[in-house]
Amino acid sequence: MVICDDWVKCLQWAVYVPALAAGLPLNMAALWQLFFRVRHWSVSTVYLSSLVINDSLLLLSLPFKMYAYKEVWRLGKLFCSLLESLVYVNIYGSMLLSVCIAVDRYIALCLPFAARRLRSPRKAGLVCTAVWVLVFASSFPVYDFHGTDSNSNTSHCFQNFSNDTWEKQWLVVSLETVFCCSVAVMVFCSVQVVRTLHSLRRLKPSDAKLRNNKSAKIVLSSLVVFLVCFIPYHIAVPLYFHFKQLKQDPEIIEPLRSFVHSSLCVSSINSLADGACYYFILKENLQMARREAKASIVIRPPEERTLG
Repeated sequence: MVICDDWVKCLQWAVYVPALAAGLPLNMAALWQLFFRVRHWSVSTVYLSSLVINDSLLLLSLPFKMYAYKEVWRLGKLFCSLLESLVYVNIYGSMLLSVCIAVDRYIALCLPFAARRLRSPRKAGLVCTAVWVLVFASSFPVYDFHGTDSNSNTSHCFQNFSNDTWEKQWLVVSLETVFCCSVAVMVFCSVQVVRTLHSLRRLKPSDAKLRNNKSAKIVLSSLVVFLVCFIPYHIAVPLYFHFKQLKQDPEIIEPLRSFVHSSLCVSSINSLADGACYYFILKENLQMARREAKASIVIRPPEERTLG
């Protein structure tokens, strides 16, 4: 069997295999740090845990996506719809959770007085729960993409959707609205955080952590990964939807379909990049927690230490 017989399949192998080989261990390492090394969960760890779980779901679905591309689907309509829905859950779950992390970072750094009232692990847990409920509920229309009648075409997964699917203009409008709003919030929060960090570095030039600019680099890299991974998909989908509605010739539709599949590959890079970010952020948080614990032991008076 020819493994790489067209450029989209080549891209899938080039992206999905490294994503599985590197992304899955990184995500597992991040989960291990979260559940076995972090004793007291902060707001950041609550958001990160949801993001890691979200990306892990995508990574587990990648082998099936590779198998499904231009191959006859033999694993049943329900499983196909489940995998298709997981794509939407991952893309929009990852987007919304990334936005939550960006907003939380903005509140913590730029609005320190409001942060005491707005930030807590419990509130972060409620926000994550709301995001999960929203993205899973929003993925229900995916189960109808191949039609509901017994003669609907499910011989191929991730393609061959029913004609009714292309009449749902509200679906694409909703996806694009969520994406555009997410980009606006991400850019605003990231720019404000970097500006604040730059101001703090000028006020405290002797601070080693501010001087090496690691925090600003993490913020900017997160923004770049977000934009690079999700912009192509949100260009490809409305284009494909528009020309599919017009019932254009296959000569026009096929390149656009390939564009959609390739943009899905690019969006999967997000899970690999996120995994590396999780690991280093959690590692830094653990080191900070240890330093704070040691400092509290030194600072507390002897009688307070004995009383616990």
